[in-house]
Amino acid sequence: MSDVRVPILMYHAVATDPNEATRALSVTPEAFAEQMAVLADRGLTPVTTAGLAACWRSGRALPERPVLITFDDGYEGVHRHALPALAKHGFPATLFVSTGWLRGPYDTGGGLDTMLDWDQVRDLAAAGVEIGGHSHSHPQLDQVSDATLRFELIHCKEIVSDQLGSVPASFAYPYGYSSRRVRQAVRETGYAQALAVGNGLARRAQGPYALRRVTVRRGTGIEEFERVVEGRAIARTFAADRALTKGYAVVRRARQARRLISRSGG
Repeated sequence: MSDVRVPILMYHAVATDPNEATRALSVTPEAFAEQMAVLADRGLTPVTTAGLAACWRSGRALPERPVLITFDDGYEGVHRHALPALAKHGFPATLFVSTGWLRGPYDTGGGLDTMLDWDQVRDLAAAGVEIGGHSHSHPQLDQVSDATLRFELIHCKEIVSDQLGSVPASFAYPYGYSSRRVRQAVRETGYAQALAVGNGLARRAQGPYALRRVTVRRGTGIEEFERVVEGRAIARTFAADRALTKGYAVVRRARQARRLISRSGG
């Protein structure tokens, strides 16, 4: 049971007519509804991020054929379009919010499209959607200073706690980027688990702060979706994504090394 592989689906916007900034990582309401029907028809059991991590932490058995449905950033279509489809099947999900992108008193204006407001986030929470943290302003956390990193994590956690009356237990790294330093800071901030991307199935052995997800995007056809949730041909499906990720990781490490040298006066 400890080696069970779990598909964690990563969504962003659910929108009929998204803007260019979010189009590639959006899905239509019709596609999302069809994908939820696939999960139901195939007997998969959606769980929350906190639920999955708690089972793996305690050694308790997971439900039959577990799957996670997650959303990043906090786009308004999650409330307008995704919530009715989730409710139809009684599915839980997890929404990771960038608190500075949501409409309301903490809005920094950085949101890429129409974002949720806090009343809508509370509606989602009341409907069984776990609300997790996704930083405040959505930076690349492995590229910021220690002080900025702490601010992004703590401010996000405090705002969610204040708005919802409960402390967020789960976190998702913006852009999927993390490092040992970032993961340690997330742990020290009090998040019990965190999700990356990686475009692979999640396993207990990855540890609670580096669980992998698979990307669902506008170009994801229903046959590809079915393969992903069945855990088939994952490496082939995401080969191009993985190659880009590896290449960009080298560039990012070089940039970070240059910054550290310049800070030290070297």
